[in-house]
Amino acid sequence: MRRNVLLLLVLWLPSMLSGQTTRQIPQQATDRIVKEVRHQLVMLPYYNVFDDLSYSVNGYNVTLKGYVTDPTLKKDAERTVKSIEGVENVDNQIEVLPNSGMDDGLRLQLYRAIYGFGPLEKYAMPVLKPIRIIVKNGNVTLEGVVDNKADKDMAGIRANGVPNVFSVTNNLVVSK
Repeated sequence: MRRNVLLLLVLWLPSMLSGQTTRQIPQQATDRIVKEVRHQLVMLPYYNVFDDLSYSVNGYNVTLKGYVTDPTLKKDAERTVKSIEGVENVDNQIEVLPNSGMDDGLRLQLYRAIYGFGPLEKYAMPVLKPIRIIVKNGNVTLEGVVDNKADKDMAGIRANGVPNVFSVTNNLVVSK
């Protein structure tokens, strides 16, 4: 009996000292949090085509990642995710892109080059644009989902054709 108590104490004490507990998290709770985080992020009022937000959920903890052009959006994303029932911690790793007139000009040119191009105009229809255009110091990253490889390649070619763009990273994913 004494040996069992000692073993239990040895196993239990490190987790208590580190502030971690070993509790089971129901899968349905995690699924609900994932669904609610996505919904809350896409409903943010200042979230636009030049921002890209992503997240991961580990139990009751949420990590926010991505890029935003407005510092208010970073704060709003954290605040709204913290308000979700069941979320205990939010690690906000969202990067606020530097304020730059040159980058702002490139964003507009890139938007026109991609969404104004006939074969890619279909992606301009939804309120939440599926092709995200991230510009940081003249370097462009395309994020999001397109219907086929041809659309992915066209978006990359159109972005590369914009003057004063230093580089283009095409991270577009082709939907299955």
